[in-house]
Amino acid sequence: MTNSSGEKVDGSVAPDGTSWAVGEPLGYGKTYTLEVSARGPNDRLITERSKFTTLTPEHTTYVSMNPLDGQTVGVGQPLAFYFSDDAPPPDRKRAEKAINISTDPHVEGAFHWFDDREVHWRPKEYWEPGTKVTINVDVYGKKLGDGLYGESDRTATVTIGDSVVLRADGASHQMSVEVNGEVVRTIPISMGRSSFPSHRGVHVVMRKSPTYLMDSTTYGLSLDEGGYKTEVQWAVRISNGGEFLHAAPWSVADQGERNVSHGCINMSTSDAKWVYDLVKKGDIVKITNSGGPPLQSWDGFGDWQIPWSEWVQGND
Repeated sequence: MTNSSGEKVDGSVAPDGTSWAVGEPLGYGKTYTLEVSARGPNDRLITERSKFTTLTPEHTTYVSMNPLDGQTVGVGQPLAFYFSDDAPPPDRKRAEKAINISTDPHVEGAFHWFDDREVHWRPKEYWEPGTKVTINVDVYGKKLGDGLYGESDRTATVTIGDSVVLRADGASHQMSVEVNGEVVRTIPISMGRSSFPSHRGVHVVMRKSPTYLMDSTTYGLSLDEGGYKTEVQWAVRISNGGEFLHAAPWSVADQGERNVSHGCINMSTSDAKWVYDLVKKGDIVKITNSGGPPLQSWDGFGDWQIPWSEWVQGND
């Protein structure tokens, strides 16, 4: 078989010689020519040709995902998939069917849609360290909605690393650090003051940076209203709403005593560096007794704020 440019298309003949299978994906809106030759009983050569054209989708959608291939992530990391916003949203059932997730060992898990284009898959409980996760986003050539097809397939193999859980208590002003179930360090902290309380609940580490400009104007708090523009060290983001763990040498006297921040978890520079070096994307930061509202499920990776019964219902 050849394409419209006369280039051969990879394929193979079945062992019994009765069929031929394409060995590569066919392009959208392409014309192909199939030529088959066979010899009859009288050794007469017979050649048949046929031509066909593949469909041209009205729309194609690209699927981004997090985490990516080869990454090692924490026990709280959800598998997130984002359908491009330059095309209509997919049919949810078709989209889920096209996203194949396998784990070793087996893990009970389910999808949950946050909006028409964003769907997450997570296990019922935190991942077990050492779990291998294989993701196949098999959308190319698949009808995902009315006139909507997948732009390209995606694959990833992800490893679940050590269990790292940080428990920050706004009443004791201490944060315990557990690695694989064992408390390895307890750190004096200062969380959000009463006018800017930290959100309580299960946060998930999103990313980290050795330096980061903390700018309150990005979420509407001007400098005249008590806002700030401060570069900090050893910043670990745990929400899209602006909550981080970071070094705050200016509040060392308050750490372990009172909450004075704008919502972040403040530590000494040495403690913040130690935490920064330890944590990875997907690790858990659980905040209690902060006096603040619960973290919203859509804020960063607030997936664990949704009870399992509601998570599964969100897939219906």
